[in-house]
Amino acid sequence: MILNQILRLSSIFRSAVSTHLRRNIGLSAIVFNKAKELDPVQKLFLDKIREYNTKSKQAGGPVDAGPEFQKEMNESLARLQRAYGGGDLTKFPEFKFE
Repeated sequence: MILNQILRLSSIFRSAVSTHLRRNIGLSAIVFNKAKELDPVQKLFLDKIREYNTKSKQAGGPVDAGPEFQKEMNESLARLQRAYGGGDLTKFPEFKFE
C-alpha cells in the first residue's frame, strides 16, 4: 500500500520534472542559437545572398543574364500569354474577395 503510493508519487514527480526539463532545454537552445555567432559557411552564404540582392537591384533583374536569356524569357512570356489569355505575367496576381 505504501509502496504503491510512493511509486505513484515518484511517477508524478518524474513526469513533472521531465516536462520542466524539456521546456527549459528547448528555450535555452533558442537563446543559445541567437546568442552565438554564425559559422563561417553560414556567414559566407548570407553574404553572397546579400551581394546578389544588391547586384539584382542595380541591374533591374537577373544578374549576369545575357541577351539570349532575355530573348528566351520574352518568347516564354509570349507563349504563356497566348495560352492563358494575356495579362502581366511578371507580377503576382491580385485577388479581391467580396
